[in-house]
Amino acid sequence: MLLDGHDPVVIAAAADAIAAGELVAFPTETVYGLGARADDDAAVARIYAAKGRPTGHPLIVHVADAAAARPFCAAWPDLAQRLVTAFWPGPMTVIVPRADGMAAASAGGQATIGLRCPSHPVALALLCAAAARGVPGIAAPSANRFGRLSPTQAAHVVAELGTELRVLDGGDCAVGIESTIVDCSRGRAVLLRPGSLTRGAIEAVLGQPLEDRDADAPRASGTLASHYAPRAKVRLMAPGLLQSALQLLATVPADATAQRPVVPLAVYSRLPVPSGSAVAHQVMPTRADLAAHELFTVLRRFDDLGAQLIWVEEPPAGPEWDGVRDRLWRACAD
Repeated sequence: MLLDGHDPVVIAAAADAIAAGELVAFPTETVYGLGARADDDAAVARIYAAKGRPTGHPLIVHVADAAAARPFCAAWPDLAQRLVTAFWPGPMTVIVPRADGMAAASAGGQATIGLRCPSHPVALALLCAAAARGVPGIAAPSANRFGRLSPTQAAHVVAELGTELRVLDGGDCAVGIESTIVDCSRGRAVLLRPGSLTRGAIEAVLGQPLEDRDADAPRASGTLASHYAPRAKVRLMAPGLLQSALQLLATVPADATAQRPVVPLAVYSRLPVPSGSAVAHQVMPTRADLAAHELFTVLRRFDDLGAQLIWVEEPPAGPEWDGVRDRLWRACAD
């Protein structure tokens, strides 16, 4: 059920539901999350069941502030403190050693745990109200079926998970792709998932290089090879190759395109699509933040139009595009 996330009465009822072990979907600045109290393994199990998510794939625990993160931690590394000071509330998840006996299901059984303080006012209101009811934090992966497109609007959550779920409507998510994840649990900072925060901005805060993911890194949300995928097949194409494909498409008569049994096609690119083509087209923004904001919504719209194949132009090479590029690579993986 869709509920007004800005209504204090709705927030209070949602916090009661969380405290009782029920599921509540809520907005963050990145995407909508499917939440349960993080310290209740039975409640967290309902998240895994609702999403169809493997129980060994860890969740991110959302907290109201840095102080609320401490009960989940066996240690609080200085690297994590630097990131939290600079980026909380906001789209930064830090992975730290987990306190024994705390939130094992949320952590996917690992000795580490991912923690984040979101900046969305509805999320913060829910976290604070839940904390007042004895809930230390809310575990919340994206509110969608596992491996599929993350929801950036409340209506997306209902379409994915049904009308019975309590969904706090807080409007469109401002960022549009999931948080950056940095592992701080092993004495060095390792980037596990890029997001809207650039490597340069993170390294400036850390005062040292940000290392790339290695074989010993803990498991983390959204890092499987195939993820963030629409129902349609996605093909990421270099601009030159896409230009050639679009030129070839232009040679096909419009009436022939409409009549012959072809795969319905959608294109997300900065390049123009030939006029008269029987193709759905969305122009990709030239700014990375705007592309991130609309990415999942565009792919979801192509699915709704019945596209079976989506051509996507490769984003530019700049570091500000790393988060968008990561999501598209995983959406393409078979």
